[in-house]
Amino acid sequence: MKIKAEDGDKLAHHDFTEGKIFKQIYVFSTPIILTNLLQVSFQFIDSLWVGNLIGADALGAVAVSGTVIFTVLSFIIGINNAALTILSQQKGKDDKSALSNYLNAFVVILSLFSITLGLIGYFFSETILVMLGTPADMVPMATDYLQINFIGILFLLGYNFISTILRAIGDSKSPLYFVVAAVVLNAILDPLFIAVFGWGFEGAAYATVLAQGLAFLYGLHYSMRRKLAPFKVPSLPKRDEAALIFKLGIPSGLQMAVISAGVMAIMSVVNSFGSDVVAGFGAAQRIDSIIMLPAHALGTAVNSMAGQNIGAGRWDRVNKIALYGVIYNFAIMLAIGILIVLFARYGISLFIRNPDAVDFGAEYLRLIAFFYPFLGINFILNGVVRGAGAMFQVLVLNIISFWVLRYPLTFLGARLLGDEGIAFGMGISFLASSMIAFAYYRYGKWRGKEIF
Repeated sequence: MKIKAEDGDKLAHHDFTEGKIFKQIYVFSTPIILTNLLQVSFQFIDSLWVGNLIGADALGAVAVSGTVIFTVLSFIIGINNAALTILSQQKGKDDKSALSNYLNAFVVILSLFSITLGLIGYFFSETILVMLGTPADMVPMATDYLQINFIGILFLLGYNFISTILRAIGDSKSPLYFVVAAVVLNAILDPLFIAVFGWGFEGAAYATVLAQGLAFLYGLHYSMRRKLAPFKVPSLPKRDEAALIFKLGIPSGLQMAVISAGVMAIMSVVNSFGSDVVAGFGAAQRIDSIIMLPAHALGTAVNSMAGQNIGAGRWDRVNKIALYGVIYNFAIMLAIGILIVLFARYGISLFIRNPDAVDFGAEYLRLIAFFYPFLGINFILNGVVRGAGAMFQVLVLNIISFWVLRYPLTFLGARLLGDEGIAFGMGISFLASSMIAFAYYRYGKWRGKEIF
């Protein structure tokens, strides 16, 4: 990976327009995988301490609130994908002024967005939980937990956005430091606030917000002190800058909303088979969220790498990034698939003890294990397409993936084959959606997209 420092400043330029692509993908994506794994651990740590120190009802309230927080975070990640594309293309163009201006525009717009979202979420937390069908005895606790998290939404958005900025310019290691700090602080503050200070259930929420806030401040200080990104005093963005951010950010955010809604639709199919299947599927999905971390990370990595090369006009390298990304994805996901087949039952048993639920969860993972590489292809090819700014096109691909393929095929498989059909339907949808993603990558008009 080539690193340049120009004009005597200390702004670290990680240049993906030159160098060995396969090595760059490996070096750049590995810290992202670790960062994503740590992000997943946030809710896990809260659940661990709440469940052991307070009880099952409190744990249930955290789980319900976590669903809302995940949906909000998904939309934030979607908007960050737009930032990743815009900033990486400007990095590839080597236009420092435009990079700084668009960074300023994102800072202003996302700050206003997070404040607005925090206020709406705070005042409507109880309404949201009631609409989700939260058991009445859990609503008060879940409302308190959710309101505290909405107060700190600026911190959650802030340190995720700083991570996106740095990845856009090719730095995936620094964001890992910020998330490590947040997770370690959360693990320390949870028992301190819950048990030692006697704040109980609310202590877990305060611990999370404070940990994220300190991680945000640490990330901001670290980035500015080392001049890793061209931050400046915030000012109102130009109209064309704001227009482009909304043009790419809204469909990018909706991509994640489509995915979240699709997951809930599939749960309606699973729910029809009773509590054992629901419990087994829930445990399998926890493992699934970890299994897919490498593919998610590779999608983020190729988005930034492709964006830089598209900005620089290096289309020969863009095609190689897609090819090597797919190869790397297949190698990793195939290895994971083999491990899943061998140890599925042990993994499911970590979360549940009911024999029938464990049987279903283990069988589900074994059946779907070797379809995961095909789902990974979607992340890779869609990441490259996003690098060109084709956010609406990727939104359409996600709608096809979830609503034309995954949900109908899962529903059909379940009706024809019983509970085993859930895995077959989802697996076939992974294969079919990867073929569609490849067809659009190969024959679509995304290469002619010009966002500036």
